[in-house]
Amino acid sequence: MPLRLATRGSPLALWQAGHVASLLETAHPGLEVELVTVTTTGDRRPELPVWEIGGRGVFVREVQAALLAGQADAAVHSAKDLQPIGPPGLCLGAVPERGDPRDVLVGATLSELAPGATIATGSQRRRAQLAFLRPDLAFVSLRGNISTRLARVPQGGAVVVAMAALDRLGLAPTPMEALNVHVMVPQVAQGALAVECRADDSATCELVKPLDEPRSRRCVDAERSFLASIGGACDLPVAGYATTTPDGRLQLEGLLAAPDGSALVRRKAIGPVGDGARLGAEVAQMVLDAGGRDLLAARDDQR
Repeated sequence: MPLRLATRGSPLALWQAGHVASLLETAHPGLEVELVTVTTTGDRRPELPVWEIGGRGVFVREVQAALLAGQADAAVHSAKDLQPIGPPGLCLGAVPERGDPRDVLVGATLSELAPGATIATGSQRRRAQLAFLRPDLAFVSLRGNISTRLARVPQGGAVVVAMAALDRLGLAPTPMEALNVHVMVPQVAQGALAVECRADDSATCELVKPLDEPRSRRCVDAERSFLASIGGACDLPVAGYATTTPDGRLQLEGLLAAPDGSALVRRKAIGPVGDGARLGAEVAQMVLDAGGRDLLAARDDQR
């Protein structure tokens, strides 16, 4: 009987699930893997900004529900789409080697954009950071799969997409500029894949374990800890990126911003490589103490 992998049906999601299937078949010769396609809330409402239809989790909840219902044995997600704390009964079985975490401007480089140029993005995180860097820019909302977004580059402006998505789909649009992670801090777990399993399914958990890449897992765990400590349901622009230092420690940079980019708080710290959860909580506390609480309070006052 084949191992069933649940996934969204977008071209990128299918590529990612197929990649995980290939890794599993390589790790376990003779194993057959079948993809189970699930339509999510995010897929059904492409005309609305993500934060208006539930925010983080809109691309995974139905996939997770299918897994919990036994319609699949495991699920493959873009790790950035996951809530920092998953639903009861599921566990993060593996984080394969991470792809490029950077964001990419397509249509123009940041320095080439004229004052008042339009940036199309459906991400509050991208909008806030770009507005902080370039308050002169204008912004419009844009959602859809990668091909849809690349076809809608504003005249004289740019769209923002993930470098990992372009790499995985074999796309190289021009002109484009990959933004340094310290210029545009990525979304938590951007570029990483997540393989989820039912916590009580020890056989499947063992099957996916060889796909777990230690360095990628440590970094993603630290970033997810930061997000959880800021507040996993936070609807403000939030970003976090972890990496290992030359001397083998873990470095994490975290960010929280006002939606319009008028205020932005970023802090970073270094800690032991094996204690990403503690490092994530520490950086979140630093961000909150440095003005993050004021941003959260201002958001609550506007509701």
